[in-house]
Amino acid sequence: MDLSYSPDEERFRAELRAWLEQHPPGPEPEQLDDWVTYGKAWQRRLYEAGWCGIAWPQAYGGRGATLIQQIIFQEEMARARTPLLINLAGLTMGGPVLIAHGTEEQKQRHLKRILAADEIWCQGFSEPNAGSDLAALKTRAVLDGDDFVVNGQKVWTSFARYADWCMLLVRTDADAPKHKGITFLLADMHSPGITVRPLKQISGEEDFNEVFFEDVRVPRRNVVGHVNGGWEIAITTLMHERATLTFSRQLQSRVALTDMIAFARRWRRNGRLATADPLLRQQLAQAVIESDAIKYTAYRSLTKTLRGGVPGPEGSVEKLFWSEMYQRMLETALTIEGPYAQLVKGSPHVPDHGQWPHLMLYSRGRTIAAGSSEIQRNIIAERVLGLPRQK
Repeated sequence: MDLSYSPDEERFRAELRAWLEQHPPGPEPEQLDDWVTYGKAWQRRLYEAGWCGIAWPQAYGGRGATLIQQIIFQEEMARARTPLLINLAGLTMGGPVLIAHGTEEQKQRHLKRILAADEIWCQGFSEPNAGSDLAALKTRAVLDGDDFVVNGQKVWTSFARYADWCMLLVRTDADAPKHKGITFLLADMHSPGITVRPLKQISGEEDFNEVFFEDVRVPRRNVVGHVNGGWEIAITTLMHERATLTFSRQLQSRVALTDMIAFARRWRRNGRLATADPLLRQQLAQAVIESDAIKYTAYRSLTKTLRGGVPGPEGSVEKLFWSEMYQRMLETALTIEGPYAQLVKGSPHVPDHGQWPHLMLYSRGRTIAAGSSEIQRNIIAERVLGLPRQK
């Protein structure tokens, strides 16, 4: 691994750090509707200052930044404790897919609007019976003149009720092998026939949704790539999602780890500080060790990419380890709290504003989103270890 930075890269870091210090995002609202408004405004500020989608080509609103500058950007955003960018699906998946596979018309129409958060994107991949086996999706699209007519259902669609566009996987050839008859469409979420229903999560939040398509017309010009060639694009999308988001999230989890250690140093259990308990000290040390393990694994993958590689199945190793490591770390935080871990945000006497139970509940979805732990283990077994596919 190469962990050094050039003088130009350090100047880039200093410039970004200074901007973040001068333009803090402000406290995040707790209500989701308010947070969406806040998130759009924050992303637009970043975009107008040239800090959004920095690796995208300048012709499409980016600044042509290097991969190292992207990583520095993520490091400094985590250091400044800024919120996740609201248009995450568009920035990490939709935009990169259009840059790689979209037509010039699609790029001109969508890319700058993604960066500015003028249009929010969501991902229409998972279905009620096709989450673990994505290629088994049933949502159909039938060509009718210049439009595809779409019928079906998607689920676990983050921010769907706030989204303007959806990256939609549909089956366009029912007779083809299941990986061969899939097409990647861009669907306008304001089209007639689309119904969005929020799904309340265990944490009490409602940023997941189920989406129903009833005779929704999607212009043929909204195909990304070619008809029946969507599976390869979908896999590329998921590779980017696992590699990019895991790197960002391991940085954010290190911030949570720092907070947890500080909490343990001031929280008293049974008349003494939590850090006086040798078992808790051991658990805290294990959390630090695992956090460093995923950090350097992520940097190893980055080094491979810098040397000409592309995101591959190793992203599944990182995603699997991080999501389960994060849950273990938060379980330690609840152990530190003891009986107070049963209290939620807004309760009297709740420690640390109730962030630890909230984060723990939310983390349960991290082993499902972007491919469940079971799916990641299958990918690792087949594509990394070379084990035979299950019959």
